[in-house]
Parts: sequence; C-alpha cells; structure tokens
Amino acid sequence: MSIDKDQVINTLNRIMELELAGVVRYTHYALMVYGFNRIPIVHWLEQNAEESLKHARMAGELVTWLGGHPSLAIGPLLETHRHDIGDILRESLELEGDALKAYYALLDLVKDRDVRLEEYARDMIAEEVAHRDEVDKMLRRAGQTEAYSQ
Repeated sequence: MSIDKDQVINTLNRIMELELAGVVRYTHYALMVYGFNRIPIVHWLEQNAEESLKHARMAGELVTWLGGHPSLAIGPLLETHRHDIGDILRESLELEGDALKAYYALLDLVKDRDVRLEEYARDMIAEEVAHRDEVDKMLRRAGQTEAYSQ
C-alpha cells in the first residue's frame, strides 16, 4: 500500500506552518515575561521557540524529500494581550494541541505505508505529548497531583 503523497505533503506543510507559528509565539511570550521568575521562564520559552524551528525544518525537509514545495505560510498568530504566565501556558497548551492533531493526522496517512514517515510522526507525537504534560504540570498549584487538563 502506498501513501497519498499530496495529502502527506499538505499535512507536513500544515505541521510546518504550526511549528513556525510556535517560533513566533514562543519568542513573543519570552519578550513579555516580567517578574521574579523571569529568567528561567524566558529560557524555557526560548528553548521552545528553538525546538519549534527545528520541527518546522524537519517537516520542510520531508516535504522536499517527497518532491513537494514547502509552504511559506505561518499558522495562526493571535495576539490576546494576556501575558500572565498562566495565560501564556494555557495558550501554549492550545498551540501544542493543534500541532498534536496535525501529527496524528500524518500518522493516520502513513501508518503501515511508510516506515520513515510513521516513525517521524510517532516521535513527534511523543515529543508533543511530553511537552503538553510538562505545561500541564506547570499549571498546577503546589501539591496538586491531578492533571490540570486532559
């Protein structure tokens, strides 16, 4: 069974667009952090921006390896003007949720059809779930063990 290259390329381009939006959003968030805990939070946000860029590049490489043309678009960039750390983290959960859906869509397209793309999708899903769980844990109050959201 072979893959539908057009659908896979479209999905990879969507992933690239979402990850590029992540670069912009995490960079913006890092600039808007104030207060006593600024330095570690800014560092974490900057690391997420770098990771999003790495993910966008990989999706773009896969597009070109499949003979496609990488998108020049960027995913949604909504300015909420909410810059409380909790608000930033909740927005991050939404962003990661959108990326996770796109990676699952890719997995559905390539499962049992293309090992490289299937492993890529699975690896990215694992990374996105771990990131989501990390943010979820950051949103909990001290001593709160139940998940913030699922």
